[in-house]
Amino acid sequence: MSERPGEGRGSRGEREGRDSRGERDGRPRGARGERPRGERDARGERPRGEPPRDARPDRRVPRPARAGTDARTDRSRTDRSRTDRDARTDRPARASRTDRPARTGERPHGSTALRLARPRPRLRLIGFTITLVVLIFTARLLQVQAVDAGAFADKAAVNRYITVPLAAERGTMTARDGTPLATTVDAYDITADPYLFRPDQAGVPDAPAQAATLLAPILGEETGELAKKLSQRDTRYTVLARKRTPQAWRQIEDLKSALADKAAKGKGTNVLAGVYSEEHAKRVYPNDELGASVLGFVSADGKGGGGLEALLDKKLQGEDGKITYTQSGGRQVPTADVEEQSPVPGSDIELTLDRDIQWAAQRAISEQVEKSKADGGYVVVQDTATGELLSVANAPTFDPNRLREADGASLGNGALQDAFEPGSTSKLMSMAAVLEEGAATPGTHVTVPNRLPRADRSFADDVDHPTWQLTLNGVLAKSSNIGTILATEQLGKTQPQANRVLHSYLRKFGVGRKTGLGFPGETPGLLADPADWSASQQYTIPFGQGLSLNAVQAASIYSTIANGGTRVEPSLVRGTKGPDGRFTAAPEPDKRRVVSEKTAGTLARMLATVVSSDDGTGTAARIPGYQVAGKTGTANRVDPETGRYRGYTSSFAGFAPADKPRVTVYCAVQNPRKGSYFGSDVCGPVFKQVMEFSLKSLQIPPTGEKPRPMPVFFDQNERHGAARENDH
Repeated sequence: MSERPGEGRGSRGEREGRDSRGERDGRPRGARGERPRGERDARGERPRGEPPRDARPDRRVPRPARAGTDARTDRSRTDRSRTDRDARTDRPARASRTDRPARTGERPHGSTALRLARPRPRLRLIGFTITLVVLIFTARLLQVQAVDAGAFADKAAVNRYITVPLAAERGTMTARDGTPLATTVDAYDITADPYLFRPDQAGVPDAPAQAATLLAPILGEETGELAKKLSQRDTRYTVLARKRTPQAWRQIEDLKSALADKAAKGKGTNVLAGVYSEEHAKRVYPNDELGASVLGFVSADGKGGGGLEALLDKKLQGEDGKITYTQSGGRQVPTADVEEQSPVPGSDIELTLDRDIQWAAQRAISEQVEKSKADGGYVVVQDTATGELLSVANAPTFDPNRLREADGASLGNGALQDAFEPGSTSKLMSMAAVLEEGAATPGTHVTVPNRLPRADRSFADDVDHPTWQLTLNGVLAKSSNIGTILATEQLGKTQPQANRVLHSYLRKFGVGRKTGLGFPGETPGLLADPADWSASQQYTIPFGQGLSLNAVQAASIYSTIANGGTRVEPSLVRGTKGPDGRFTAAPEPDKRRVVSEKTAGTLARMLATVVSSDDGTGTAARIPGYQVAGKTGTANRVDPETGRYRGYTSSFAGFAPADKPRVTVYCAVQNPRKGSYFGSDVCGPVFKQVMEFSLKSLQIPPTGEKPRPMPVFFDQNERHGAARENDH
């Protein structure tokens, strides 16, 4: 038992001398009249000097009774002593300590003394462990969400997100009446992510080969080539096939869905999970070959590859968009977020081409090239007042819908890209210079011998003839080379001076410079500086040899005369319609006066004589009811492969009605090898066919007046003795 505070414990011997009844100094406890421990006095206060209960020392477990002592007897004595004491003090007897119920946690009386382990160290260890674990998780969380957030996000997005470009719809090109000449339909580029076909991603070692085997029959591609694309290691994007139909993509989608369902059931692997599609607008040309040389084509990558498709590519193409979505197993997750940037469609282009006239011109030149077994040919139809090109036809041509079947040599536009010597059709410019400079008039007499010695050679006309007594108008009507040389010599007091004057007019008409269309691959032609003209060139250039131009330039020369002497820059575009639906007209073409209106009118009557007079070379171009102005041409042709003259260029140029011009037509055929090679025979019929169709198509009324040819010979007796020959 513990002692009360304030009392000395005494020596060990004294403690041992106390009997088991708890008596001190031979007296029972409580004999001094002390209040039982733990009780308060009548005022509710603790005995003086007694500490609070909680502050008392822990009680000791009673020791066992000494040997030879009856524990029960001891307890009996103790009880009697307490009873006597309580009776003397008139207080209730205090319950025996041994009779009280045992407190929770107390050992039974008489058991061996055991000391319980202290709980605080264990609690501290558990708390430290929990704190350490929380700190580790917190540090890792900070690393993932703050320090390395971007890297982990990128790793997570490797297989989760996919970005697919959204191709803008390419603009439509239409004829002047709104008829589509080049438009678009839905198509798909089949693409893939090679990363998803690696063994660690696909789950099978030969995913590229399996996928290629499934895709090859649908895409029409070689299995080995597809497997090679799917096995690439340095990219996450590859195009398996371009411009496939919606039906082909639906087949692939069905295959992907079936494989994904099997994979979900554990019956296989979806080897097509990394195959996707990009929607693209496939370029379609509803009229097949019609106008193909002008329209051009679109390459496999969706960009203009030639013609107006290349020239106007930025306007037609628009701006591509993109969409980023979450995918799983090769399919889009419908409930996940989608980030989309909408594409901006391209502008629609309205061209100057007349579809019906283009069809008539293309048919006529194709038939003539086939008939003459020629290398090729062109027909250009132009509105004389506006400069708009109503037709630019080439033969042979191609079908832009079937580029794989096209001959590479026919993919261009020869009417703008081929430079050739024009021959006698160029004499119109020489006559314009002579008339404008006042060196001669249409009735000026020109004596034309059979041969004309100049420089280091002797010049001749296309046929031998006696000396002709021609008017200047007759020189043009008979297409005399000698007569043209004699006329242009009057442009200056010396030959170099005459050369410079002629050169200036050739430049004004547009020779040696581009037309202004900006067409891809267009040639400006060749016109050397007069100081560089050779001894022979200064005499051949006046009749169309020694300089070169393209077919559109040649048509523009005749349109300049038909337009009263003002050259209007040729054009192919009337305007554009943007994504907002607003139409914007094309800028006005450049205009430049070349000769006076009077000179142009005189030349128009001279050209009408070429066709209407029986002495002229252009009788094949006559059209009933209309006055037609025209000129034939037959030039030695430079072989583009050898650079030497071989074969001929046959041509015919003119406009109608001659008194009120509306339409210009130019035709040229390169190297005709079957039948005649003269321009009047080869191109005269083509000119007539196209011109007659154009006049009717544009509803241009007939002239109403019969042609009145100007004199060809100044000696009428000469006229009856002269033989009509074709020109050179």
